[in-house]
Amino acid sequence: MPQLKTTEAATPAELGYSFPAEWEKHAATWLGWPHNASDWPGKFEIIPWVYGEMVRKISAGEKINLIVRHKKDEAHARHIFKHVGVDLRKIKFVTHPTNRGWTRDTGPIFVKRKSETAIVHFHFNGWAKYDNWRKDTKVPKVAAKLLGKKLFHAECDGKPFVIEGGGIELNGRGTLISTEECYLDPKIQVRNPGLGKKEIEATLKNYLGVKNIFWLAKGPKGDDTHGHIDDICRFVNAKTLVLVREKNSKDENYQPLAENWERIQDLRLEDGAKPEVVELPMPSPLYFDGVRLPASYANFYIGNAAVIVPTFNDPNDRVALGILGELFRDRPVVGIHAVDLVWGFGSLHCLTQQQPV
Repeated sequence: MPQLKTTEAATPAELGYSFPAEWEKHAATWLGWPHNASDWPGKFEIIPWVYGEMVRKISAGEKINLIVRHKKDEAHARHIFKHVGVDLRKIKFVTHPTNRGWTRDTGPIFVKRKSETAIVHFHFNGWAKYDNWRKDTKVPKVAAKLLGKKLFHAECDGKPFVIEGGGIELNGRGTLISTEECYLDPKIQVRNPGLGKKEIEATLKNYLGVKNIFWLAKGPKGDDTHGHIDDICRFVNAKTLVLVREKNSKDENYQPLAENWERIQDLRLEDGAKPEVVELPMPSPLYFDGVRLPASYANFYIGNAAVIVPTFNDPNDRVALGILGELFRDRPVVGIHAVDLVWGFGSLHCLTQQQPV
């Protein structure tokens, strides 16, 4: 196995690395096999079959690096994949104990310079909410060792710096969007105690190679990450983004999402240009056991072979797929049934993490 390479002397930005856009070519997608039944109480048995459909669509265009805890998990995954028609030659099983499978937040975050990629360790801490995260926070190190990649440990003022992949959205050209609710709230789920906006922005620039940072307000109700951006706003190309809007003025999401629309008018990209902003609808409120779920069409994942979009048995499913189908002309846009999946307070984008070529 390749030896782990660590780099401490300079930041990725100083060395010429930056975060590539999700629509750029992938070498693989990272996923963590689901095993924590407490994430989907009462529905857990269904979730591996949703993974099977996700993997079937993604693996048509790239390899899958699938994190499993042990051989029993691997055997379960193989069983599911065989039944849904996945080519097992596309799957690399990576054995490592995990707490959960939300790989967007726990997995390796890649940066790139020319043809070289490296990994940034952003020190996942359970969204500053849950206690069981210490296995998950080791995943970037495991990935770096497996792939023989440089591993940068994100720090600010000598302390580990924490963000999650679902909390940042980048166009791969120097612009990053996040929410104040997620990373600037001084009291709730504070990832980096003692750090203000200035320090957080400087650290994001150092480790992701971005030049331009813009803050929206809040995410939708039901999101236990406290405002991840990937449920509300996503780039579809370097100069175009989609932003969700709730049109029912009586819905509790109406006002916070309307504020995001007011703010986005001030966004200028890294070159000073004003982006095109396309409205993406919200599905009707989705509840399970009386709990409002963070159902959003913005939680799509851009793979090499397809864009997979969560759907919710809602009339707006067709509308959202049509809008995204017009925006992504270079690959098909397909829906994945996510009513059961979102009971875990996340969906397709939250579970995936791209590895660029």
